[in-house]
Amino acid sequence: MSKTPVLIDLESETVQQSPADAPPVPEIAAPQGQAMQAAITLAARKPSRLTRWFWSLTGALLVAVVSVAAWDFAMGLIARSPILGYTVTGLIAAILLVLLVVTLRELAAFARLKRLDTVKLAAEQALTSGALPEAQAAMAQLTKLYKNRDELSWAMARYEERAGDQLDADALLALGERELLGPLDALAIKEVEAAARQVATVTAIVPLALADVAVALTSNIRMIRRIAEVYGGRSGMLGNWRLVKAVMTHLVATGAVAVGDDMLGSLAGGGVLAKLSRRFGEGVINGALTARVGVAAIDVCRPLAFEAMPRPSVSALVGRALKGLFSGGKSGG
Repeated sequence: MSKTPVLIDLESETVQQSPADAPPVPEIAAPQGQAMQAAITLAARKPSRLTRWFWSLTGALLVAVVSVAAWDFAMGLIARSPILGYTVTGLIAAILLVLLVVTLRELAAFARLKRLDTVKLAAEQALTSGALPEAQAAMAQLTKLYKNRDELSWAMARYEERAGDQLDADALLALGERELLGPLDALAIKEVEAAARQVATVTAIVPLALADVAVALTSNIRMIRRIAEVYGGRSGMLGNWRLVKAVMTHLVATGAVAVGDDMLGSLAGGGVLAKLSRRFGEGVINGALTARVGVAAIDVCRPLAFEAMPRPSVSALVGRALKGLFSGGKSGG
């Protein structure tokens, strides 16, 4: 058997690949502010009629059971030990008195919120009709609302000094808006910026799934309550929850909870920030949605609509609230 050389035929040459032939890197989905959207949807959710009936009947039953049990306990204790029984009866009476005080405070809170709505409605009617007497009546209600506010004493004096020179309804309402509501707008904007900063920070730092939703919900509820207090509508627990539902329902109805490209583009590199750090991007969007809630709360609580003064800008609010907050995240990559 003879040995012959073996010829190996190369069927194809080695293909040279360039970086241009590599598949594209998949795009990272833009942050949508899931925590704030969940919090807004939760607060704006309207229970069904069956659910409302269930909780109403359950509450009535619990009140009846507790009342009968307390009465039987007090009467039985009086029969066994009169001194101890009357002491317990006095405690029950004190609890009922506290509940009565709480109820009266809630009713007073609803009255304060209604007074803000009354002033706003009167001002809108005066603007529509252009009648100076109607504008003077609306401003009389507003000055009565703020006459005991120490932080507005100087502004009130300036308004009263110049109010007599106004000859039409538009000028009078514009003067009242600039002089009386300008300082209050500044305080309300500070509350919005603080809440947006807190929500954004927690979203960016805390990795727990539901922690950011809980913080977003509680921060927004507290922000809305403080904005109402700034404009003179300090509310109780029930009044605050009703106010929160009104603000959140308005946001959902107008579609303001959606995150569009305009928001991402206006938030100083929100899209780039999301590529560098997903959590930081979510923090920026959640902070922006919190600012939207704050602006909506200002619209609801403000006794005069924005006419002579510009409406607060969400982008400007978020820019001031988050200034320098995520600079370390950008540099750290």
